[in-house]
Amino acid sequence: MRGGIPGPGAGAPCSCLGADARWSCSGSGSGEDSLDALPAPRLPLTPSLSPRKRTPSQSCAEPPLLRAGQRTIYTAGRPPWYTETGAPLDEAFVIGLCGGSASGKTTVANKIIEALDVPWVVLLSMDSFYKVLNKEQQELAACSEYNFDHPDAFDFDLLVSVLRKLKKGKSVKVPVYDFTTHSRRKEWKTIYGANVIVFEGILAFANKELLKLLDMKVFVDTDSDIRLVRRLQRDIMERGRDIVGVIKQYNKFVKPAFEQYIEPTVQVADIVVPRGGENSVALDLIVQHVHSQLEKREITVRATLASAHQGQPLPKTLSVLESTPQVRGMHTIIRNKDTTRDEFIFYSKRLMRLLIEHALSFLPLKSVTVETPQGTMYEGKRFHRQRITGVSILRAGETMEQALTAVCKDIRLGKILIQTNHDTGEPELHYLRLPKEISEDYVILMDSTVSTGAAAMMAVRVLLDHDVQEDRIFLLSLLMAEMGVHSVAYAFPRVHIITTAVDKRVSEEFHIIPGIGNFGDRYFGTNAPPAAWLESESMDC
Repeated sequence: MRGGIPGPGAGAPCSCLGADARWSCSGSGSGEDSLDALPAPRLPLTPSLSPRKRTPSQSCAEPPLLRAGQRTIYTAGRPPWYTETGAPLDEAFVIGLCGGSASGKTTVANKIIEALDVPWVVLLSMDSFYKVLNKEQQELAACSEYNFDHPDAFDFDLLVSVLRKLKKGKSVKVPVYDFTTHSRRKEWKTIYGANVIVFEGILAFANKELLKLLDMKVFVDTDSDIRLVRRLQRDIMERGRDIVGVIKQYNKFVKPAFEQYIEPTVQVADIVVPRGGENSVALDLIVQHVHSQLEKREITVRATLASAHQGQPLPKTLSVLESTPQVRGMHTIIRNKDTTRDEFIFYSKRLMRLLIEHALSFLPLKSVTVETPQGTMYEGKRFHRQRITGVSILRAGETMEQALTAVCKDIRLGKILIQTNHDTGEPELHYLRLPKEISEDYVILMDSTVSTGAAAMMAVRVLLDHDVQEDRIFLLSLLMAEMGVHSVAYAFPRVHIITTAVDKRVSEEFHIIPGIGNFGDRYFGTNAPPAAWLESESMDC
């Protein structure tokens, strides 16, 4: 069965989100469909669960690391942004920064982000949303005769649409504007997962619909002479302009636009910051307010899941592989604590292959007629919808990729890294890499085991935020606990849940009973003592 193009593995085109996304979307970007992630190694502000005892499997050097090639990325995870029902609880907090050209808005934004010291902060620049110029406008821009400081120069419809989606937690595509050629680049940047959005631009307060999206409005007030000097330095050194053209444009367009459109909007500001980034007192007040708002939004998921849905019948969306003597025998081997690693891997792979084949039977098929080599007609079936994409929850879910690629030719693959915060016990999203244009695909989401369902719920929520349709998500796991099945089905009633076995109990430490132990440790040979086994390797470091 064909899963789509291009081929499997890292070669598939992907939009990439690196851990804690302090990402700057500006016109000087590289044009590649990826994020520039910066570290924010800070734990959630108010731990909501009593600390869990750290086991050998959980123990990690602080701060947590991701290594990609020669790069080491220091990460901080994103805690749950949704309730036990799977619905987003709060929208991202948006800080709007307005001020004249070269007033220091980006400097203020970066200092706010640095002082906030929280994960998953996005810096969005209004400069990315200049309109596409026609040929006549291009000629005017080339000789500094086009007014880039007028409201008509910006695509407010696109800007409002992007910011609204980003505020709601959705994945968005942002244009990359090239100031040298005065045009948008072909490749747009994809960003996702903001807890805080810092939006800056000269006309950030000039649109009524835009103002409705701003939770905090800050006006950066800088002396006009200082702004002129900064603009000269920036446009000449960074944008390849000549000094005559820059001064001409400033006197003809920039200064009048500031007086007419920008300066009057100071009236709607919540805070005015004189001297820009040098005003540490004002910045401290802004940071304190944002922290207080974030503290109000913290939620717990796992503790709620552990006490919910007890005694309920298993959902109709669950499909369990028939427990034939063969399947029962393989479970006996992989559940046995004395099974060697080689045997554990061999029989796990056999079960994975059976599970994948079983899951594919739920995909929509259409009747087709083909001619056999003998010249007769055969009535058969064929997958007739969109592509199939496989997404593994790292690290144990990745072990199922081989079985998937062996069955689905040319399938695209994505990865999601979710780990448990050892202080709060909550799952946190650290990293994801998804193929482009995934919204219309059938997605096979893979994890080795599911106990409370906390990690699986977070992964499903990520897919939904990327506009994947809920009924096109297939959650596959070798072993699930009833609690995890109920948690996922209650939050996402149209997700297909497919497994080879369901165990009834979960211990106080969230281990599946009788269970299988720590699948990742046993599969990869990093065995920990039985007391250290966790519910799901995807929740480990």
